[in-house]
Amino acid sequence: MLYKEPAPIKDRENPFESMMSRFNIAAEILGLDEEVYNVLKTPTRQVIVNVPVTMDDGKVRVFEGYRVIHSTILGPSKGGIRFAPDVFLDEVKALAAWMTWKCAVVDIPYGGAKGGVICDPFSMSAGEMERLTRAYTQALIDTFGPDQDIPAPDMGTGPREMAWLMDEYSRMKGSTIHAVVTGKPLVLGGSLGRVEATGRGVMVSAMAAMEKLGMDPAKSTAVIQGFGNVGAWAAKLMAERGVKILGVSDVSGAYWNDNGIDIEEAIEYKNNNKGRLEGYKNAEKISNDELLVSKVDVLVPAAVEDVITIKNVDQIQARLIVEGANGPTSYKADNIINEKGIMVVPDILANSGGVTVSYFEWVQNRMGFKWTLDRVNERAERIMNESFERVYAASQKYNVPMRIAAYIVAIDKVAMTYKYRGGF
Repeated sequence: MLYKEPAPIKDRENPFESMMSRFNIAAEILGLDEEVYNVLKTPTRQVIVNVPVTMDDGKVRVFEGYRVIHSTILGPSKGGIRFAPDVFLDEVKALAAWMTWKCAVVDIPYGGAKGGVICDPFSMSAGEMERLTRAYTQALIDTFGPDQDIPAPDMGTGPREMAWLMDEYSRMKGSTIHAVVTGKPLVLGGSLGRVEATGRGVMVSAMAAMEKLGMDPAKSTAVIQGFGNVGAWAAKLMAERGVKILGVSDVSGAYWNDNGIDIEEAIEYKNNNKGRLEGYKNAEKISNDELLVSKVDVLVPAAVEDVITIKNVDQIQARLIVEGANGPTSYKADNIINEKGIMVVPDILANSGGVTVSYFEWVQNRMGFKWTLDRVNERAERIMNESFERVYAASQKYNVPMRIAAYIVAIDKVAMTYKYRGGF
């Protein structure tokens, strides 16, 4: 099933510039030397491909695709493939860099990468999607590899597309190579726990932050902006721990219930309604803008970049923001959030549960052995909790917000590794 997320804001800030602004602050605090700074600020490789695909009407359409490898200092690059109509190169560059920092924060031996194709997957048939995925794989056959660059699902893609990618890569290499991609169906070497991994990481991060703030989950409220794979799982797992989810949203709008949304019911309704909450009756329909600024304890933006911006940040009322999406808060909004005393568990920490379990999947593929669900979840939660504590300790040591602390932890690890390897 494809991930479905709210549509992006069209006048959003440049995500790569936002990433670099935070990178620069952390680099200055660390006293990063010029050589390492210049290496880390620039992607290692940027590939742009034109992908011809025969559509169902017999016409050939050419799609533009990207693969950006930000770094391979820690290990092979890792990152999702995004199929969306508004994908652009600077977005992919930012997402690739965020993957580098994300892997470093959770101490996984991967560098960062990201891919994208400009298309509208929801207007394409399964056959067109398969031909596009296979053609994109062919175009990047020399880039992908289990020891080079390992793709995964992102917006507009899912296990189905990863199965096609693995199959096409394997055909072209002449042998079955499961470890070339993660997020695959279980029968093709996927890992138990991978589907819910990012949402579980959001939940673990939220619980850890709430403990630091003295918040009792059973007496706390939350809203989830974005009810796709990440948001739905985060909502479900947070609700299981006692948090009352007052509102959720997707492309059709936001839905609010003063008594709390029945998350299991909402997920079932969405799954039976073509993946959308549209028409959901057991809640009042409000706007996405209203949801973001509602009076709750915890706000989880789990959709796309730049939904918390200079335009609405003054109205944010939550005590805690846990970023399930990549880059949901623009750089220009950071200072106001900090002035308001809102704790933010940043994206490169909060949503790193997905890449953590992707790493587990890759390890299992290389071993030819499957772990149990309990083992996957226990190890993932341990890594997330340890990573949270490292970042929190850095925030206390340097007296900086959690976001900058996460960048400090990540950049310091990558910079030290670069030096030990002797540079390039």
